[in-house]
Amino acid sequence: MPKLLITFILVSLLLLSALFARHQSQKEAQAQQPTPLTEFSLPDLSGTLHPITDWQGKILIINFWATWCPPCLKEIPEFIELQTEYAEQNVQFIGIAIDKPHLVDDYLSFIDINYPILIAETEGGILSHKLGNRLNAVPFTVIVNQRSQIVFRHPGELSKQKLRELIKPLLTTKETQLITTIRL
Repeated sequence: MPKLLITFILVSLLLLSALFARHQSQKEAQAQQPTPLTEFSLPDLSGTLHPITDWQGKILIINFWATWCPPCLKEIPEFIELQTEYAEQNVQFIGIAIDKPHLVDDYLSFIDINYPILIAETEGGILSHKLGNRLNAVPFTVIVNQRSQIVFRHPGELSKQKLRELIKPLLTTKETQLITTIRL
């Protein structure tokens, strides 16, 4: 009898673990469902206000970062390379600094960033939360498709390879596939 009871408990625990894992993967899948990008405007270092609609129709990689964040600073050179690589393919990186403007300005004097840097000193945390940053993590990256839908959210550091994997399918839209098919 004790053997049967132990087997029953083990099977029950395995079943509960499987159900929990399934529930977690469903929650993660729902979190990655395309959702409309919230409209916002932020200034650059010169104080010029930029609405996100300035880049409407492009694939956007929006990265929240700070000068005091080592993983953020590690990503930036890779973002610079990827911006150069994908610039002709309608991809736009946008950095949103959750930091004091003078610290961002100091950092930018050491590195030549080829994409827009917007300043969100106090409202950056609120904005990143609106865009899906439930952990209030920095760095936090959002990928937006050409139809202004958030298709990917990621708290923490992203590798160049992972970003390539995420960008590639967005480059081949149905319209692009149709044009390619017609040309063949």
